Amino acid sequence: MQYNPGWNNSSVNLLHVRAAGPADTLHYVWSSIGAPAVLLVATASRSSTLRINWTQLLSPAPAGAIWIDPPSSIVYSTAVVFTKVFEYSEAKTLEELFYPTYDLSDFSWDSINRTLNHTALTAEFRGIPAAGPGGSFSNGSLAFRVTAYEAGGRDGPLPSLLHTANSSKVEFVLAGVAPRGNSSRFALEVATVEETGVVQKLRSARSIDDEYTPTIFETLSLEAESQNDSSTLSFLQWKATAYGSQTPRREDSIRCRSHGLQAANWTLPVSSIVRAYFGEGVGSTYTISAINISFGGEEGKVYQEKRYLSWSALLGFGQPPKDTFSPLVISIMAVALGTPMVMLLVGSCVVLFAQRKRYSEYEPIN
Repeated sequence: MQYNPGWNNSSVNLLHVRAAGPADTLHYVWSSIGAPAVLLVATASRSSTLRINWTQLLSPAPAGAIWIDPPSSIVYSTAVVFTKVFEYSEAKTLEELFYPTYDLSDFSWDSINRTLNHTALTAEFRGIPAAGPGGSFSNGSLAFRVTAYEAGGRDGPLPSLLHTANSSKVEFVLAGVAPRGNSSRFALEVATVEETGVVQKLRSARSIDDEYTPTIFETLSLEAESQNDSSTLSFLQWKATAYGSQTPRREDSIRCRSHGLQAANWTLPVSSIVRAYFGEGVGSTYTISAINISFGGEEGKVYQEKRYLSWSALLGFGQPPKDTFSPLVISIMAVALGTPMVMLLVGSCVVLFAQRKRYSEYEPIN
């Protein structure tokens, strides 16, 4: 993990996470320059490196300021941008009342150098509106917590996401932000940038197994699929829940919904690292899609009471991880389903044996 590689000033944030395999390299470039975003690049070279022209990156025309060397090693690249936060509440007429939008490209972000943990592979981008900390953000903040992984496994805290070494986690957190309504709910707008020939698809998977995330039976994933061979190139995956506590429990669950994946060439704000890497072709040569993910318990009471909201998502390359039944659940199911079957078979044998014994007392009729 490298913080602002080649730049000594901490007034801006750029975090480069590099994972080298036997014959390839994965690059994650997180930044809060402009709207918070992450650039994902997979290369077929173990020695590929990130290059940054900082003077150009921080200029009004950042196109071409970020590149991977050698360029010929690039296999696939994409970007995820966190663009806006909406706050709304339901009026008595069942219509939704929207408050002024929080545009994340207009936020002021703390230096992540103080939260960067090279051992745990974590960092936190924390920000408030650049106009000032007054109003709703007088005692609160918005943050994106980033975690990289060296191996596969499962997170301990809920929602206990299953991850691989090819993935990273991002956690969206609202802490202490005063709601502007009596039953406020929030929604996060997420945009993706894809190359020509790649389409985004929203998929939902349901399972009867909620062992790791109690009462949550749905997992959603935003998958980038190649139109040539229908292979999945990258993903953004999350459970259909958020939580209203720093130490989440089942009762802290906040309902999470996804609203309509659609083309969004009009909604992507100026994000320096996206334009710095993809150039000015964003919106024409490259495809932009956006989805709104909303969070709200019953009448918005969970956030109203605790003023804390946390939503976690996994992003990475290739197919998203898929949960399978654990040995414990398989054993329980085997006992639950097997015991009645055994009892049915034993009962049938007893009945047949009793019937044969009763009728054996009579002489056969000629």
